[in-house]
Amino acid sequence: MVALITAIVGFIFACIPGALIIGWVLLPIAFILAIVSLFLKDKSKGMGIAALILSIVGTIVGFVVFFSVVTSSVDEALGGRDTTVAAPAVEAAGNAPAGEKPAAQAGTRENPSPIGSVVESKDWRVVVNSVTFAASDAVAAANQFNDAPDAGSEYILVNYSATYLGDDANGQTPAFVSVDYVTSDGKTVDRFDHSVVAPDAIDSMNTLYKGGSVSGNIAIHVPSASADQGVLAVRPGMIADKVFVAVK
Repeated sequence: MVALITAIVGFIFACIPGALIIGWVLLPIAFILAIVSLFLKDKSKGMGIAALILSIVGTIVGFVVFFSVVTSSVDEALGGRDTTVAAPAVEAAGNAPAGEKPAAQAGTRENPSPIGSVVESKDWRVVVNSVTFAASDAVAAANQFNDAPDAGSEYILVNYSATYLGDDANGQTPAFVSVDYVTSDGKTVDRFDHSVVAPDAIDSMNTLYKGGSVSGNIAIHVPSASADQGVLAVRPGMIADKVFVAVK
C-alpha cells in the first residue's frame, strides 16, 4: 500500500512541469518498495504489482514532460521557428475583393510569394526588393577580382532589406538571414558557391539593434537558360522556416 500511494503521488507530480523533481524522487522510491513487496511472504501481491507498473509508467511520462519543457524553452530562447509572410501592401489591396481580406500567400516553392512580400520571424523581417537578371557586367565592374560566370551561366543581383526585430541587448548581424536561389530542377545555389563582390553589396556583418535595418545586393551564379524560372528561398533567422519568393 505504501508503494502504491508513493507511486500515485509521484506519477501526479511527474506530470506537472514545475514539480517534476518531486516526481523523480518519489517514483524510484515507489519502484524499490514495490520490488520489496513482491518478495514478502504470505502477502497479497496485487498492490505491489500495481505500484511497480505505475512507477515505471510515471517515470516514462516524467521524461516525456521533461523533454517537452526543455524543447519548448530552447525554441523560445532561440526565437522560435514560426515564419510568416505577407504580400506587398499595394498588391494585397488591389487584388482583394470588396469587403474581403486578401488571401494569404502560400510561400511554397510551387506557389512562391511575390517580390516585395514581407517575410518575418520573431527576430527578423526580410523583404526582397528586386531581382536583376543578366547582371554579369555589373558584377565584373564592381570588383576587378570577381570571377567571370561559367559558360551557360550568369550572375543575378538580389536586392533585399533585413530589419532586426529581436531584443538582444548585444544586437545581431544579418548574417543570420539567408537568401538562396533554387533552380527550376530543385538545386539550391547560395551566394558563396561563386563568391564575388556585388555592386552596392549588403553589409551582412553590420550589427543591428532592435528596429535597425540594412539593404543591399547579393550576387548569385545561376544557369542563364532558366534564370527566371527559379525561386528564392528566404530564411529570416538561423532556425526560422524558409519562405519561397518569386524572382519576377
